[in-house]
Amino acid sequence: MRAWRTWALAWWLAGLLVWPMAHADAPQLQQLSLQRTPEALILSARMELQPAAVVEDALYKAVPLYFVWHADVYRSRWYWTDKRVASATRTLRLAYQPLTRRWRVSLSNESAAGSGGAGLQYALHQNFDSLPEALAGVGRVARWRLADAARLEPGADHEVAFSFRLDLSLLPRPFQIGMANQPEWTVELRQTLPVPQRVETDHGTEHGAGTPAAELGSESNVSEPAR
Repeated sequence: MRAWRTWALAWWLAGLLVWPMAHADAPQLQQLSLQRTPEALILSARMELQPAAVVEDALYKAVPLYFVWHADVYRSRWYWTDKRVASATRTLRLAYQPLTRRWRVSLSNESAAGSGGAGLQYALHQNFDSLPEALAGVGRVARWRLADAARLEPGADHEVAFSFRLDLSLLPRPFQIGMANQPEWTVELRQTLPVPQRVETDHGTEHGAGTPAAELGSESNVSEPAR
């Protein structure tokens, strides 16, 4: 029965490809800031997501989608290419629950690259009453810890390259058929920011940390680059 449902849904998704082409609106960045504290480099951001109708229809058909935040911290080097000194990733799974008619956003501090969404371990789940509320949770990050302060060399220039995208590679393979070349499935934003030289006192409450609305945007694990 499970195999039949999987293939039936795959055929339904393949049928979406014959719909008129409609470009998804790029995420609209509403807030973006970096804070350098004595303990860490912290990023806060908020964006408005307006997925195409075909993407919303897939969500209402209970197809879970995965949105990935990724950030690399680089130190400038005049004599060579910039050195990556830290990386951070957070993956958000957005799914509709037909029985309760609610939306669930699940947070993982893993990338799951190569293993698919089924291999993710989730640190937090949060329910929402509507899709716009759930999308607001997906498109918000508050006090995201990108790198420990010790990774930033005093006096050196650093920058952060971060991206946000809908990652179709995390879906089960039957659902990926033909999606990669469909512009309405492309939801992506990339940005590069200079790291402040000034070290500021950490005021966690300024970004709403600790409040229920900010739970999905709280700090995530930081990983050092492979040597």
